[in-house]
Amino acid sequence: MRQVSWVDRGQSVSFEKAEDGPRPCCVGVARLGSLQTSGTVFTVWLQLRGTTWVESKEGKFRLRQREWIAFEKESRPLIQAGRDGICIGVSLDAEALRMLGTLADCSVYTGRGRMSLGEARMALRLWREAQNPASNIHQLRPLLLHLASLQRELSGTVQRCPGRSRMRKRQVFGRMQRARMYLEGNSHRVVRIGELAELTNFSSWYLSKTFQSLYEESPQSLSARLRLERAAMLLRDTDMMIGEVASASGFDNCCSFARAFRARFGTSATRYRDMPEMLKPDSAKFKSGSRKTIGAA
Repeated sequence: MRQVSWVDRGQSVSFEKAEDGPRPCCVGVARLGSLQTSGTVFTVWLQLRGTTWVESKEGKFRLRQREWIAFEKESRPLIQAGRDGICIGVSLDAEALRMLGTLADCSVYTGRGRMSLGEARMALRLWREAQNPASNIHQLRPLLLHLASLQRELSGTVQRCPGRSRMRKRQVFGRMQRARMYLEGNSHRVVRIGELAELTNFSSWYLSKTFQSLYEESPQSLSARLRLERAAMLLRDTDMMIGEVASASGFDNCCSFARAFRARFGTSATRYRDMPEMLKPDSAKFKSGSRKTIGAA
């Protein structure tokens, strides 16, 4: 099994032009290192410390400590670690994915999520063991099973996907997850349904219907919610003016932004910024009821 060590201290590595293509392997990206992945592997990334920026076909993402993110091979994510960031990754080719499918009917999907401290420590231990020079693809099994367990909440959703076979349901769910990730990665603008249809290779009607049934929220509603959550984050973490926050969150003007923000959070953007942190509504949960956040961080 091909081994790749740390991409560290400003190093830049690309798998795009690898002549033989990367086989299942483990890699670490740390301290301003960057890695461009190949379009032949499914990748899973786990943030152990600091932050990492990820840019893919689905958009741009920020990984914080104990978060994970997974991409289909077509996504070709570019991983860029922050100054103090440590991110470990696993790339899985077709052989590894087939093996995973035989292990207790497991699979891994595109998506995002969080790990507990224990799950993060276990992932690091199994990742280190998989780097043993004497290891082979079958010794990846413990790590693959652990990665699948991080996505255990997704399993029930797969069953609700349309399709007669388990394989078809997985295919549909994988595409829906890519659509959801695209919305999350483009929370700075309004996303058209046509973009999601092109990404998933589904019709706009089929996409909207299936998305609503799986996530109990339409793509348009999720896009609006994510843009408002982005605005709340910018108000908390930056000194941008209200108009700048509105523009950076995909709103055409301050008036439409003000109405949408008040409807979502129950207060104006100005008051929200001035609130003590402990009194601010949780942007991820406020007014969300029982809505599911499958695949989201």
